[in-house]
Amino acid sequence: MARTTLPFRTALFGFASAAAIALNSGPADAANKTLNVGFVGVTSGPAAAWGTSNVRSMQTLAAWLNEKGGVKIGEDDYKINVVTFDDQKDPKRAIAGMEKMAQEGIHYVVGPNVDDGAAAVRPVAEKSGIIYFPYAFPKELYTKPASNAILGMVANYQSAPAIYKYLKEKRGVKTVAFVAANESDPLSQRDGGVAAAKALGLTVVADRDTYENDTRDFTPVLTPIVKLKPDLLVLSGVAPANAPLLIRSARELGYQGLISTETAQDAKVLEEGAGDLANGFISVGGASTPEIRSKTMEEFIDRYTKMFNEYNDESNTKVYALEYIVDTLKANPKAIDNVEEYKKTIDTFSAPNLYLKGENVLRYVGMTSFGQKRQIAVPLVVNEYKDGKFQTLFVADVD
Repeated sequence: MARTTLPFRTALFGFASAAAIALNSGPADAANKTLNVGFVGVTSGPAAAWGTSNVRSMQTLAAWLNEKGGVKIGEDDYKINVVTFDDQKDPKRAIAGMEKMAQEGIHYVVGPNVDDGAAAVRPVAEKSGIIYFPYAFPKELYTKPASNAILGMVANYQSAPAIYKYLKEKRGVKTVAFVAANESDPLSQRDGGVAAAKALGLTVVADRDTYENDTRDFTPVLTPIVKLKPDLLVLSGVAPANAPLLIRSARELGYQGLISTETAQDAKVLEEGAGDLANGFISVGGASTPEIRSKTMEEFIDRYTKMFNEYNDESNTKVYALEYIVDTLKANPKAIDNVEEYKKTIDTFSAPNLYLKGENVLRYVGMTSFGQKRQIAVPLVVNEYKDGKFQTLFVADVD
């Protein structure tokens, strides 16, 4: 596993709230105020794994902090309460969820998980004074005049060049084909991937093949692509539930090349849906690997696993949003109910990154991609799936 620096310094059902978890946590009762942090995102349907890992990460960290007695922000102690809303990957429901957060006086929200939802809630967030952390990639959410959205992960236009460059240099990839769901998120990611591939000198042999998101038989979609025999098949923006079906179909049609995506995936879903046929599948992983994670991160994974009887690698990234919110509020307590104060703190904010080994810090980045710091700094980890588990290909940084 190699670590590299990119040119730009180059993320269940019947959720329990963290407040309920904290009732039995003992020392948390000492906290005399409550900091409500919201989540608006998808926790049902084909993309459920994305939002599920968000909520479970938030709940695990909130319960842990509450167990320690809460967090001190200025002169006050707070316990953390996570308020969740399943938007079902529907922009209209995402708007309703964000309106619910505004009505409850919540100023900090994690999500939504997809482009449409993140764009749809922007007017509500800006009008209601809400800072939100989408796992969505449209640059207009993070570039001026927008200022309330903070990207919670590495974007596809940051990870795609890194992945394709690696595969070109290390695996001899020369030709690439793209397939995407007929929805704005995957189509946008496809277009970004196509541009990145061409910029690297790769030959794009297919870039217009699409499928409906409720498709279960992908043979008709993939047959013409497989006949082209591309070195790399990119599943642009693929939802975790669809990835194993696409992989299985491609392999059963005789495709022998590489398969990749710029979206995070769930190893358990891949194992159950594609088995050994998913071996070699490349995807963006969580922002931690066994080689770089700290003892604190290992304890987080252990606590998460005990709470939910499983662990999602993507939560290595999703752990960060709540941590950034809490630490930024510690740095400027005036921001507890004033997001303009929060924005003032972003440019100069730094705090120890407890989840990585060494002298790493939490900081806001994004100047290269957005012209302002509207992205949290998390390592770009690229994984390869093998025999039920993800193995790390390489780690990079984004600025």
